[in-house]
Amino acid sequence: MALFDDTAPPTPTPRRGMRPGVVGGLWAFAVAMVALLVITFLPTSYVIQQPGPVYNTLGTAASADGEQVPLISVSGAETYDTDGELDLLTVQVVGNRERTPSWFELATAWFDRTRAVIPIDAVFPEGQTAEERSEESAALMVDSQQEATAAALIELGYDVGARLTVHSVVDGAPAEGILEQGDIILAADGAPVTDINALRDAIAAGEGAPVDLEIIRAGQEMTVAVTPDEADADGETAWRIGVTLITEFEFPFDVTIQLNNVGGPSAGMMFALGIIDVLTPEELTGGEHFAGTGTITSDGSVGPIGGIRQKMWGALDEGAQWFLAPEANCDEVVGHIPDGLRVFSVGTLDDALAVLDTVTAGGNLDELPTCTES
Repeated sequence: MALFDDTAPPTPTPRRGMRPGVVGGLWAFAVAMVALLVITFLPTSYVIQQPGPVYNTLGTAASADGEQVPLISVSGAETYDTDGELDLLTVQVVGNRERTPSWFELATAWFDRTRAVIPIDAVFPEGQTAEERSEESAALMVDSQQEATAAALIELGYDVGARLTVHSVVDGAPAEGILEQGDIILAADGAPVTDINALRDAIAAGEGAPVDLEIIRAGQEMTVAVTPDEADADGETAWRIGVTLITEFEFPFDVTIQLNNVGGPSAGMMFALGIIDVLTPEELTGGEHFAGTGTITSDGSVGPIGGIRQKMWGALDEGAQWFLAPEANCDEVVGHIPDGLRVFSVGTLDDALAVLDTVTAGGNLDELPTCTES
């Protein structure tokens, strides 16, 4: 007699249902995943700044037809061989008003110290078209090259003339219908103006009152009145008339800067240093690798720029050891200097030249100005 029947079907084990709490948790997770997926594709109001291409002002750059040519070339004056590197830095912007970065991209950038998440209005002002922004950026680059050339030649003892010219008029701005492209501005409220800062100061001093501008149009002198309005610029409110200006100079010889697809004024200081190095027998760099950024005016004043943190990372990635930062950007520099990069604060072209001279001569670097907590 068998005690067990191997052919008998097994008795099924009763199935136990999931606890209500587990079911609720799974539903919550599923809803969260769906919400995250939806949010990922929703439009945002931010863009991402990251390090852009780096150019050695003593090296070469691609021309419009793709040929490599000297970034700085001089015709009509003696030039000299250079050594080392004087890098200018750029910043790339990821996103625009037509296509903003996703929330996932923003989250990724937020935790990347080489990149920055900034409001879209800080880069693409409301009401400004992409074409207008491109034109303005190109005009600023042209003006930057002119100012840099003037600053370098004045530093070397050359005499240059200067005149302020209207490059374009913003649609709907106070100057529309009053000023025209090509107008040469001679004076504001009776005071001569030869650079943008002088005109900006004259407009600000009136606090919204009409400004009488003496101009030359098609060879004829005349006076026009423009009433400024208030507008936000880089987070600050200022009086403006709504024109893009460039300063034109009368140089004793031709200086050409070849740099395509790069806009804005932030390369001015490095342009000036590169021009000085090309025109002087002494090598400014002593074979060292410098990088830097900053606007410049013909009197040698170095001004602030955007994206300083991303530019420091760009400099480090290219192998630079020394970095020249505008003193006006020091608040953004402190606490964010990449390891391996030594940053010096400069306010003028002479300050920048002093840094190069001290480094190449093996002087006391601790005596040079740096960015410190204010």
